[in-house]
Amino acid sequence: MKKTITLLTAFLLSLVATFSFTQHTALADDDTPVVTLGTSLTDQQKQGTLKTLTAPLNGGNYQTITVTGSDLVKYLNPSGDNFTTSSGVWSSAMIQKTSQGSGINVKILDYNGKDNITTITANQYKNAALTAGITDANIYVTSAIPIDGSGALAGVYAAYAKNGNALNQKQVNAAQDEMNTLSGITQNNKNKKGYSDAQLNNAVAGAKSQMAKQGQNISDSQIRDIVNNQININHLGDTINNNQKNQIVNLLIEIRDSGALKNGDFKGQASKLSSQIQDGAKNIFNKFNTPENRNLFQQIWDSIVNFFQGLFGGVILR
Repeated sequence: MKKTITLLTAFLLSLVATFSFTQHTALADDDTPVVTLGTSLTDQQKQGTLKTLTAPLNGGNYQTITVTGSDLVKYLNPSGDNFTTSSGVWSSAMIQKTSQGSGINVKILDYNGKDNITTITANQYKNAALTAGITDANIYVTSAIPIDGSGALAGVYAAYAKNGNALNQKQVNAAQDEMNTLSGITQNNKNKKGYSDAQLNNAVAGAKSQMAKQGQNISDSQIRDIVNNQININHLGDTINNNQKNQIVNLLIEIRDSGALKNGDFKGQASKLSSQIQDGAKNIFNKFNTPENRNLFQQIWDSIVNFFQGLFGGVILR
């Protein structure tokens, strides 16, 4: 598992380098897409990985960077991992800048016809990238060998730093914890009736958007109320147990404490992410988006928020 995490971490680390950071997430100075390659890939695997990741460019230019065990140590160990400089890295990615407001898009690509990312989902990558501070980008992920995919974001983190725009380490830590938390909940609820990874990630993205509306001073109890609301909206009340709910609450508290809500783009990117998740799983969400279901929950929540905002002059007290 650790070995897998290492590989994936390297992957997203490289991705981050692809985007250069200003007030908005950007790619390299010339906006050239960046491909991150794990240092453990054989020459044949490197060629196969490059072919897979650059296919969406249709012959366009790109840059490459190599992600090593040292990158894993630098970016992932602060969040609790135990990588060494000799840790292997196989998972790889490509990051491509997109227009402002387009949101974070992630696609896991098959390698030689096989999906080798065994655990982390595209929606989990999206939520983690948002938490880390990434905005408006296409991220493509693949691996030459079967791995869980948890190390992929590490490549993105490294990519940003190599362009002179290091991400906030507290947000990076929260992003890694988020991937571990959401993937764990999905694994525990796998094949349960009434549960899908899309519902869980939509609930988390929706919670982030609501948190951003209230701002950095949102209290722990308000975050818990938001989580309960999102669990109801996404019809997860019968599958998410109290322990898992507490994991989500604690994760969102960590995200608040990381300073992520201070980013002016965070609310818009979270809202965009929620829309993307719903568009990608219409067969699930079309059943919820009716006046009797999701809209009813949202109307109740909005009424509660509006009541207290009016009561306290637009400020929700801690």
